[in-house]
Amino acid sequence: MSYCNKANSEVDIENGELLYDDGTHKFIWLGWGRLETGMIQTNQYLIVDNNKGTLLDPGGIHIFPKVVSNVTKFIDLEDIEYIFFSHQDPDVSSGIPMWLSVTNANVYVPELWVRFLPHFGISDLSRIKGIPDRGTTMGTCEIIPAHFMHSPGEHIAYDSKSKILFNSDIGAAVFPENNSYLFVDENNFQEHMGLMEGFHKRYLASSNACKYYVNKVRGLDLKMIAPQHGSIFRGGGINMFLDWLNNLQCGSDIISEISG
Repeated sequence: MSYCNKANSEVDIENGELLYDDGTHKFIWLGWGRLETGMIQTNQYLIVDNNKGTLLDPGGIHIFPKVVSNVTKFIDLEDIEYIFFSHQDPDVSSGIPMWLSVTNANVYVPELWVRFLPHFGISDLSRIKGIPDRGTTMGTCEIIPAHFMHSPGEHIAYDSKSKILFNSDIGAAVFPENNSYLFVDENNFQEHMGLMEGFHKRYLASSNACKYYVNKVRGLDLKMIAPQHGSIFRGGGINMFLDWLNNLQCGSDIISEISG
């Protein structure tokens, strides 16, 4: 088995990278591409296990062509079995109707948000699988509740074979223009903190929610934490991130600062 150990300068930003590969199981970051300039940067991921695919937060309408192009470098669309959407935001889920039209996959969405899907133009819910608040399993992934981080119906996905945690918005960073990089470890975590702080302080509900999340994921065997925005944590960056989040004051803790 092998994990991606490339330096940030070696990463293929447009076409993506294999984060893990053991011959029969792959965890793939699908790249950023040129289309994300001027919009919220997002990460999409693909798991291929014995030639069957799982997509994790494949994204919204505008990046759909890019994601399809990169996915089909690794697997045929007809071999995608599962698609996971961690929460309701449009950058995550506005592409659901298109993914339903080009695959035969079952689509896993937090149960709390299923009733909103008709507003995306979805009338047939037969392939929509509502994820209960307590979580579930999906292919090789354990779907773990991460409520109020930031969505009240948030879930994350732990791939038990690669030991990579897809973390939804938790760990998101906002890059300066033309200064993005894929990996965070012990060497660049301190400078990366400044790119995470604004989002986490405003969007996460409270320090109690953060501590609950950290306590839950510390029990996992983690090789990488892969957020939906920003950079992927590996090496010493994993525990540094969890320690930082465990001590963060955010949301209702700082409401007086926000409201003035």
